[in-house]
Amino acid sequence: MKTVREKLDALSKAAWLSETLADEVVRCQACAHRCHIQPGRRGICQMRYNREGQLYAPWGYVAAANVDPIEKKPFMHFLPGSAALTFGMLGCNFHCDFCQNWVSSQTLRDPAADGSINYIQPISPQELIDYGVRHGAQVVASSYNEPLITTEWAVEIFKAAKEKGLRCVYVSNGYATPEALQALAPYLDGYKIDLKCWSDTRYRELGGSLQVVLDTIRRAHDLGMWVEVVTLVIPGFNDSNEDLWESARYLASVSVDIPWHVTAFHPMYKRLDGQRTETTTLQRAAEIGQEAGLRYVYAGNLPGRVGSLEDTHCPACGRLLVQRAGFSVLANHISAQGTCPDCGQEIAGVWS
Repeated sequence: MKTVREKLDALSKAAWLSETLADEVVRCQACAHRCHIQPGRRGICQMRYNREGQLYAPWGYVAAANVDPIEKKPFMHFLPGSAALTFGMLGCNFHCDFCQNWVSSQTLRDPAADGSINYIQPISPQELIDYGVRHGAQVVASSYNEPLITTEWAVEIFKAAKEKGLRCVYVSNGYATPEALQALAPYLDGYKIDLKCWSDTRYRELGGSLQVVLDTIRRAHDLGMWVEVVTLVIPGFNDSNEDLWESARYLASVSVDIPWHVTAFHPMYKRLDGQRTETTTLQRAAEIGQEAGLRYVYAGNLPGRVGSLEDTHCPACGRLLVQRAGFSVLANHISAQGTCPDCGQEIAGVWS
């Protein structure tokens, strides 16, 4: 019987986000770890590996594919109310102990997650896009696991999506290289990035580096991708005023139009004894974001309990523009030109 690793390696293909070094060593360029991988060895993500001097990456399958509201990703300023065909593979370059998708993300890194191999469905890009079109999708999202480590496969899917007139987005931890962003730029319309905290020490505990994520936010914005940022606010981890202020100030320095989602933590994975995030904490975080100059701040994971922080308002006149309840859009008053119908203020986002 084949092992989980052997089954996954059978669903892989030569990767082009790589550099060949001496002695058949390869340097992976998919994420900022830039793993130097010896023949027969694997990168930090465990999904990209060196076979006889050639880097291989996941290919030809999904571990999950669903049609969800775009608000679930979450995107608030990207075709509100639209359906997003969301697909994912397996693996991640981080090891967050609060990951809500850990069964998919921690395959080959945590034996408890290896059962995810049973979710795999071989599929072609065209078959996947046809499935999305049949179910009314207007957007294709790579999510669930970390999409950066499967970028070659995502690009093939996005090519098929563009032929059908669909928009494409990433839902990612933002641990990207400039090479990966440049490769994605022709296809990627939106990029949701997690800004997990403002402490580099704590970022390293999760498997990354704060500065890389900050650079990705700025580069993605400069490349013309629509960027939204999410911070999962975890009591005792990243909920201090200083942490939230620094995060908000940085986002405002990139663009005051970047939507910032501050979302509630629920005990998950290895942080089951953690404290849930209170509504008042999210409200405090949102106020900090607004005071830092951000025009669009949202609170999530507590539907119906955060008042107007689920809705979009005009930053100029305060008009209610998009009213929401959880992932549902109840009303959308933004004009076809992407402006406030009352005062004419341009509302940043992708509206048509």
